[in-house]
Amino acid sequence: MRKKLTIIGLGYVGLPLAIEFAKKYEVVGFDINQKRVDELKEGKDFTLEVEEKALKESTITFSTDLNDIKDSQIYIVTVPTPIDEHKKPDLRPLLGASKSVGSVLKKGDIVIYESTVYPGCTEEDCVPVLEKESGLKYNEDFFCGYSPERINPGDKEHTVTKILKVTSGSTLEIAKEVDDLYSSIITAGTYLASNIKVAEAAKVIENSQRDINIAFVNELAMIFEKMDIDTNEVLKAAGTKWNFLPFKPGLVGGHCIGVDPYYLTYKAESLGYYPQVILGGRRINDGMGQFVANKVIKLMIKKGHTIEGSKVLVLGITFKENCPDIRNSRVIDVVEELQDFGCNVDVYDSWANAEEVKHEYNLDLIQHSKINIKNYDTVVLAVAHDQFKELNINTSENQVVYDIKNILDKADGRL
Repeated sequence: MRKKLTIIGLGYVGLPLAIEFAKKYEVVGFDINQKRVDELKEGKDFTLEVEEKALKESTITFSTDLNDIKDSQIYIVTVPTPIDEHKKPDLRPLLGASKSVGSVLKKGDIVIYESTVYPGCTEEDCVPVLEKESGLKYNEDFFCGYSPERINPGDKEHTVTKILKVTSGSTLEIAKEVDDLYSSIITAGTYLASNIKVAEAAKVIENSQRDINIAFVNELAMIFEKMDIDTNEVLKAAGTKWNFLPFKPGLVGGHCIGVDPYYLTYKAESLGYYPQVILGGRRINDGMGQFVANKVIKLMIKKGHTIEGSKVLVLGITFKENCPDIRNSRVIDVVEELQDFGCNVDVYDSWANAEEVKHEYNLDLIQHSKINIKNYDTVVLAVAHDQFKELNINTSENQVVYDIKNILDKADGRL
């Protein structure tokens, strides 16, 4: 008899996973957000990761009631793991989810975590909560697994089943069961790590590596700007060598690359080691919004614009193209820096939810009907949404066009 599953957290990670598991198992999708659950029941997914037809045809039971999950045998936790204002791990969603699961945990149950954490977090932070709430003993009465999420928001090609999955378990027997569970839906295959800490570490370094590589080319962009050299031309030339890595400069946001390295550095510092390369890369990438804004201001001055009161249109606020995800978008750094210079900044993005943008960044998006590009002194293309690629932005010689994503044929400035 197949076990019943509960997916805790129905965001960009949890929902697609739940949909796939529900094709073969009895699944409850649990979330503490009643509005989110109500929308999913109606077939609406604001993340746009799952289509309405797939939602309505799925056998998933969506719920906010713990009574609906107490008869499950496997609990998969996919809640966010953000950082706080001091760039320290904020484990409140993870520990809250662990407390909820612990309240319904039974002998023989398995709790699998997918949320990105630092090595040791599952067994050092989450397991004690599960034990306390359940009154059960770890690896005697209940067991754990860790299988880091590899969701790429907005990517319709590399979907959950098509990305190889790392798995692990708290005992050899449980590790095999966890691996078999994921193997039943992941067509790309699985990789069974030797233990939970290895799987946790593997996940957190995936995005740290990308962060450092992007920081390198961002630093190159800063250096080459002082030399009056086109960074993209340099990267094209260097890219003719077979083993040159094709990273490009840009704003590094999102819930993964701009966040995960801080989980690793936090753990390292707690053990008395101060990471230099990782934090150095983070400082560079966190400063790119200010760098971009300053380049824009210099271009405006060269074209004779009075900065105070000038009108600037920023195209895009999501953290990446063709995706509604605004989490940790670094476009806001560009906007706020331009505002500090005295510019009047309008932001347009048809992909983003206006209410979420207002709540998260206290920013009012403008409607498409209110956009008249020729009325702006400067246009900053911040996100490479497909709809922006065909824009004929150059309307006058006096207008500044800055293309962060390097997708326009003509622009006054680029990263």
